[in-house]
Amino acid sequence: MLEQMPKQPDNFCSTLDDLLPKPKRPRDISQLAKRIVDLTTGDETEPEMSPKALAGQKGGLKGGNARKAALSPERRKEIAKKAAQARWKS
Repeated sequence: MLEQMPKQPDNFCSTLDDLLPKPKRPRDISQLAKRIVDLTTGDETEPEMSPKALAGQKGGLKGGNARKAALSPERRKEIAKKAAQARWKS
């Protein structure tokens, strides 16, 4: 028999897109419409990530593997159990 999957917390991110910051959009509907037209016609482009943000992302991608290699399987299991308890605590 299959167990029912627990409900994900409200702050759960399912994709990388959920983690990346979204560019601010104008609040005024006319300005938003102009921005959309400019983006689709190529008059304006989306801002690229700053060099600091790119370096941080690159370091973050390396950090998980480095931490995994540095920790013993028992220690990783302890950390995972503690995180799961905190996540599903009522």
